[in-house]
Amino acid sequence: MQNHHSADYQSPSVARLRADLSLALRAAAHHGLGEGVCNHFSVQLPDDSGRFLLNPQGLLWSEVGADDIVLVDADGAVLAGRHPVESSAMFIHAAVHRICRQACVLHTHMPYATALTLTQARALDTTLSQNAMRFHGRLVIDAHYNGLALDASEGERIATAMGDAEVAFLGNHGVVVCGQRMDYAYDDLYYLERACMAQVLAQSTGMPLVPVAPDVADLVAKQAVTERLQSELFFEALRRTL
Repeated sequence: MQNHHSADYQSPSVARLRADLSLALRAAAHHGLGEGVCNHFSVQLPDDSGRFLLNPQGLLWSEVGADDIVLVDADGAVLAGRHPVESSAMFIHAAVHRICRQACVLHTHMPYATALTLTQARALDTTLSQNAMRFHGRLVIDAHYNGLALDASEGERIATAMGDAEVAFLGNHGVVVCGQRMDYAYDDLYYLERACMAQVLAQSTGMPLVPVAPDVADLVAKQAVTERLQSELFFEALRRTL
């Protein structure tokens, strides 16, 4: 059985997924989105087996290479790879992959987005900056913080709260960003943090903020999701430079 999983792990298609996953992690470190050796990115294998790739326990995102990525099953058993995995990662990621049917799951405690989860609003105002408008109608708020995700039920609760949304703000915790492709998911993660940063900076001035009308924000969101070439070009630029 191990040989079968090892063969899959080394296949060209999975090797490419491992490369993309490790690139997203290094990019996130480069952009200041990481936190110690915590938080995880994962991508599901496109074979309906429930298996997915995950960054290992104990490595900084900046040092993760394609060969450090671990292949696990839906129950958290390591199938291929040279590192262990963290249990809390399994509970959130396995549930979001299974329940939300998302290929890529990026969970961070990135500073500005997390700061907004601590406010009464709990999340980004998607009618403020242009970057924020791309998320209009695409995010949900899970305001119920229950401590560390140390069992399957908490991961399932978070995934159920996400539903079919691609972005979830987890109250007093952080964010989850999902997508069907890693380049699209990472682009959303990056611009989500930029949007949150702009809002926090604007609020820190103490001056009144000026939102746009919801229909304008809705238009920008529709424009953003139909023009993804920039997302692809950004990820390839990161591949060249990181």
